[in-house]
Amino acid sequence: MRFDIREAFTGLPIWVGVVSVALAACVAALAVAFVIMGVARWRARRHLKALYRFDVNRLKKPLYTVWPLLAAAISVRVVWPDVVHVEAFVTLTKFLTILLIYWLALCGIDIVTASVSRRYDITVKDNLKARRVHTQITLARRLATFLLVLLTLAAIFLLFDELRGLGVSLLASAGVAGIVIGFAAQKTLGNLLAGIQIALTQPIRLEDAVVVENEWGWIEEITLTYVVVRLWDLRRLVLPISYFIEKPFQNWTRTSASLIGTVELYTDYSVPVEALRAHLTDLLARTDLWDGQVQVVQLTEAHPQVVKIRILVSAADSPTAFDLRCYVRENMIAFLNTHYPEALPKTRARIEEGGATPDKVLKPDIRHPADSAAPVTHAV
Repeated sequence: MRFDIREAFTGLPIWVGVVSVALAACVAALAVAFVIMGVARWRARRHLKALYRFDVNRLKKPLYTVWPLLAAAISVRVVWPDVVHVEAFVTLTKFLTILLIYWLALCGIDIVTASVSRRYDITVKDNLKARRVHTQITLARRLATFLLVLLTLAAIFLLFDELRGLGVSLLASAGVAGIVIGFAAQKTLGNLLAGIQIALTQPIRLEDAVVVENEWGWIEEITLTYVVVRLWDLRRLVLPISYFIEKPFQNWTRTSASLIGTVELYTDYSVPVEALRAHLTDLLARTDLWDGQVQVVQLTEAHPQVVKIRILVSAADSPTAFDLRCYVRENMIAFLNTHYPEALPKTRARIEEGGATPDKVLKPDIRHPADSAAPVTHAV
């Protein structure tokens, strides 16, 4: 004998039966959601510890909201099919269902991207792979959210006769192509396409050390339309993402986080280069800033009054390279001041004795001291 639940509401208004069935379905769905959340939290504490606990908690709101409402709609549709044929009820149910599915899908995107991102620590020194993954995930998340919003709007438009044509045009290939062509001339969509290109080719990644607009900093944020560069003095430089497609810039960590730092010194011709090389070896042996890869001292240029000494040293990353350059520069200048003060830059002049006219009392002489027998004064 088949039991019909509608017989229990015989003699009562139909809305009483509909509300009762909907409430019963909500209570049952909440009980199931509570069990699911309990199992998820238990798994998180036992196997994933605190790493994914935040992601599990993000399931709470959509699970306790979407699941009961969908269960109520399905139950009413099964038990009271006559009510489902009411146009207002059908439209309202479909509208709420679309919004709830959109919310659930959006939370799912956030949970997946956060879970994948946490597997790659971007705070370590050798974070090349982590920066690549974070860049791809960030841009993929924004692109997926954009497409989800587009599909949700199209589904809502299809519910209403007045807007059904717009909904079909959003979903049809011709409509999508028309939208792309219509907005392609707009700068915003140009930046959007540039963001997709950067996500695929990756000329920049999160935490890359770059030089843009004569400013040095790190890539802090990449969106589909703009890029935020955190400068060395904590200022933020915001650039359209198309900038990194259309204009040249320096990426110091394109293939590796390690860098070669340059220190330039201007000294006198009498500077002992070999002594500088020996002192640099001693300096680098006493610091953890140097990674042990590059150590060079070269006399690269000779000017009339000074010569330029270029020192190359390598470090694990850009902040360490900056500190290492300052360390080498300070200690090299102190070394010259202490042991070879005569090797510092100086201005030479020749004083002629005898009846010199006022305009011949002091004449600059750019010759090396060894080439002149006349008295020489030094001003440092």
